[in-house]
Amino acid sequence: MTDNSSPGTSFETIRCTVDERGVACVDLNRRDIYNAFDETMIAELTRCFVALSSRADVRVILLVSPGEVFCAGADLNWMKRASANSAAANREDAERFATMMEALHRCSKPIVARVQGGAFGGGVGLICACDIVVASEQAKFAVTEARLGILPAVIGPYLIEAVGVREARMLALTATLVDAARAMVIGLVHRVVPQEELDEHVEQTVADLLGNGPTSLMEIKNLFANLAARPINADVSALTAQTIARVRSTDEAREGFAAFFDKRPAVWSAK
Repeated sequence: MTDNSSPGTSFETIRCTVDERGVACVDLNRRDIYNAFDETMIAELTRCFVALSSRADVRVILLVSPGEVFCAGADLNWMKRASANSAAANREDAERFATMMEALHRCSKPIVARVQGGAFGGGVGLICACDIVVASEQAKFAVTEARLGILPAVIGPYLIEAVGVREARMLALTATLVDAARAMVIGLVHRVVPQEELDEHVEQTVADLLGNGPTSLMEIKNLFANLAARPINADVSALTAQTIARVRSTDEAREGFAAFFDKRPAVWSAK
């Protein structure tokens, strides 16, 4: 694997590698403070995901971290610094956080989160912005902002999209700790597995994604983002019909149908 998320770019708080399959691995790299994010990590994650989203050779992105905690959320030293800023500077700082969340959520490539341990506060927001979450049985989750007298404002839309308004409200109001089994029931994670099987299941998810047309995955993400929270009406029906008509005529679709009828792997399938 090579560090080539962006040629000539190096990071202080994250690592980014891309392998020969086109699988990028974005690794939160602040283990000493439980992979909490500050203004530097926020800026680096934003740059990294924007770059990966536009790379033709990247097909899948993994979001991972070292240690027993996936992400403890916001670095409290950063939050303390931000609270002492002027109102204008505080707003700019919060807007940079919102931009990072949007960079993950709008990324054109599917993002798989590998959650080996706790995710708290903004760490829950990070996994909500991912497309697929595979968690260890040891993982724990809590939306903890209210404990500090603040609220999960920036991560709120992503939390609501993941678990619905009522569950999101309960999590935010109580700051209660949720285990992995409960997190799967409410839709916060998609799969819960024993810790020793976590990498195996993550790799299976990656293999499933690599078996699909790379352009079709981007089209799915784009269409579903446009459909979210919209009523099913004539405009939505027209959008879906126009989208499938356009995609059916692409080279990738022709290859997919040809591979099916020829009973062979499509050219994009993982070897």
